[in-house]
Amino acid sequence: MTAPTTGSPPRGLNRILNFIEVAGNRLPDPAILFALLLAVVWATSWAMSGLVFDDIDPRTGQALEIRNLLAPTALTDFMAKMVNTFVTFPPLGVVLVAMLGLGVAEYTGFINAGLRKILAVTPMFLLTPVLIGVGILSHIAVDAGYVLVIPLGAVIFYAAGRHPLAGIAAAFAGVSGGFSCTFFVPSSLDPLLAGLTQVAARLSSDPAAASIVINPLNNYYFTTASTFLVILVGWFLTDKVIEPRLKKSPVDGDPAGLPKMEPLQPNEIKGLRWAGIAMLLSLALLILSFMPEGSAWRAPDTRELTHSSAPLMQSIVALIFIFFLIPGVVYGYVAGTAKNHRDIVKGMSHAMSGMGYYIVMAFFCAQFIYAFGQSNLGALIALKGALWLREMAFPLGVTMAGIVILSATVNLFIGSASAKWALIAAVMVPMLMELGVSPDMTQAAYRVGDSSTNIITPLLPYFPLIIVFCRKYVQSTGIGTLIALMLPYSLSLIVLWTLFLLGFWALGLPLGIGSTYTYPAVP
Repeated sequence: MTAPTTGSPPRGLNRILNFIEVAGNRLPDPAILFALLLAVVWATSWAMSGLVFDDIDPRTGQALEIRNLLAPTALTDFMAKMVNTFVTFPPLGVVLVAMLGLGVAEYTGFINAGLRKILAVTPMFLLTPVLIGVGILSHIAVDAGYVLVIPLGAVIFYAAGRHPLAGIAAAFAGVSGGFSCTFFVPSSLDPLLAGLTQVAARLSSDPAAASIVINPLNNYYFTTASTFLVILVGWFLTDKVIEPRLKKSPVDGDPAGLPKMEPLQPNEIKGLRWAGIAMLLSLALLILSFMPEGSAWRAPDTRELTHSSAPLMQSIVALIFIFFLIPGVVYGYVAGTAKNHRDIVKGMSHAMSGMGYYIVMAFFCAQFIYAFGQSNLGALIALKGALWLREMAFPLGVTMAGIVILSATVNLFIGSASAKWALIAAVMVPMLMELGVSPDMTQAAYRVGDSSTNIITPLLPYFPLIIVFCRKYVQSTGIGTLIALMLPYSLSLIVLWTLFLLGFWALGLPLGIGSTYTYPAVP
């Protein structure tokens, strides 16, 4: 069932990627690297704390200041909050809770058997695009794709006789590289960004802008169409560039822990049948519970299900835990792979035992990200870049491409999509409104740049987790390996997605619901 890969990446590209991989892997262990970066932030904040900047911080309305993190009060505050910074690190709880349910499903054999069943009926040539599409679709479940789709991508590829790191790369490209895509179903990111865009638009000097309203689905048509672009780009690169290059990377993980593609046994077929019934019944009960207008799952104010304040959206991780725990338990008892409740607990414990390395990295990553945010160094980079772009006075098409590049660059330093947009939007949205460009178009350009470099920045909170997934199959995986793996996707998306956006603009295709390209809107 192996899907053959033909050809090989160009020699020049291969040499560049090999250099990046070798150089990147010579960096210290990710945990130590984050500790070293923390020291760099401390030193830089001390050196720049006395400088005066005229830039206004849009979050406070006051002049931007670099905070000296080596000041006694800052150091004591850092120490006092160290534990809370770690335990409240957003990806930590998401990963650990989701892995409890996934651990049971994996330990009892439900995931392995289910994937073997899917592979038996899925054409091999469609494996890559389907995986990328599923990664994009996972955005409706907030960050679930990182802890669910990416590791399953490796399992699916390995079980199909393909290189598991190619599966991780394809899934990562869909989940994170296509973060701004919407596969027909809006994500929680849409209303979040639109709200920040509306606030920024009302900063315009035009009196009419004071009452401007931005539709949460103002980029919906563009982001939906972008799904197909990301799938096609990811499909080509995975099969023609990434996987041929990985032929020289032997899979040296523990053979006992790697999936195998074997025919399903009668007990497995029976277990899958009952586990599927249990999953469908659970899903039906959930749907029936959120259908009524007065459902407690809906947002208190808007009564919408997909609003970021809706309990349903805030319970996605808990639902992942339940929706894998239930079929995992049912499969285990029916198939005979779990004898009693102790086996269920053992499955959870087994999943947690594999998270030790990630927890160590998450600790240092959390401390660094907290310190970097407190220093205001990221805010300074974002504001200086936006102001420089305004001063250059490029043609509008070049300016829009510049916003993409600026967003992509800032994304390497600030992981949060909302934090970046809060900084950039306050300068770029009003500025471009004066040039006749709508806030909807500016937001679309930001989303392209933000997604394109998600997959190559070690500051992505889930980046250490992806390395852990890779090391299960190729033990020598390091930061350089993952960056070299994902760089072709990132560079291709920046170029092709920007051209795609400019093509939308040139053809006058609608960006989304209630959106325009110009300001004021042209009837």
